[in-house]
Amino acid sequence: MAPLIALTGATGFIGRYLLQDLPKRGFRVRALLRRPAGVPLDAASAVIGDIARPQNMSAALADVDAVVHSAALAPGLLSGTPEDDYRVMNTEATVALARAAERAGAKRFVFLSSIRAQAGPSAAAVLTEDAPAAPESAYGRSKLAAEQGLDGLALDWVALRPVLVYGPGVRGNMAELVKLARSPWPLPLGALAARRSLLALDNLSAAVATVLTAPGPLRRPFVVADREVLTVGEMVAALRRGFARPPGLFPVPTPLLRAGFALGGRAETFRRLAEPLVVDTSALAALGWRPEVSTPEGLERLAAAEATIAAGG
Repeated sequence: MAPLIALTGATGFIGRYLLQDLPKRGFRVRALLRRPAGVPLDAASAVIGDIARPQNMSAALADVDAVVHSAALAPGLLSGTPEDDYRVMNTEATVALARAAERAGAKRFVFLSSIRAQAGPSAAAVLTEDAPAAPESAYGRSKLAAEQGLDGLALDWVALRPVLVYGPGVRGNMAELVKLARSPWPLPLGALAARRSLLALDNLSAAVATVLTAPGPLRRPFVVADREVLTVGEMVAALRRGFARPPGLFPVPTPLLRAGFALGGRAETFRRLAEPLVVDTSALAALGWRPEVSTPEGLERLAAAEATIAAGG
């Protein structure tokens, strides 16, 4: 019988894709949901339970072979005291769920962490898991603290640290870039030379499948990204190919762009555009993981899908 995977976050951007894709890779998936109204029709089974109170989830975790934990409090979703909010939802709930999975007899806990557990929005050197973790945000610190909490358990665990993930339904910074690429206007990004790693949903799902089936124990984080690294201009060009448009890029001196973003209160956005963030996925590749789609191809597909939706297709 196919392995049974308990999946949290099944109604979110990443979790929804995993719910659809993992069965194609030979897994049965049980969605762990907070509300009955959100039950996805394509789950092998769905169980209602609050990950913030995992002591009540013994039935939800019964007979599962592994847990894939993709539910999280993402940056910018809540106001108030961010550090406390992130700690409760991303750290404490993760470790408590892992303890519940351990009691239920699960063999492995796969945690969707983030590259922000390791670095800020940019990094001068190529990042590997061996580099000292230096998160710069409450979100990143909460993810790193969750990894450290998992390391204190007997249960075998894996933390995947994805870079910026893209695919149909993407939100946040990548959605903003798609919106820019969809616009008919020329964009002043042609002089930006820094390269950045991205991650297609297809390649993330392949990474999850790889660590679910790899011989253990693993008990470590893995950075995960597509093989290619692109400049922001190359990203826009790929997206515009998907929109059936020319690149439409022209160069503006970087200091002028930096000043413009700073005046608009978007200094961190500029860092994401103009400074590098490249990761080395050799450790994950050593387990047998191979990216299934190239970054240019994935971005073209994303834009084509967005164009179809906009056209009502």
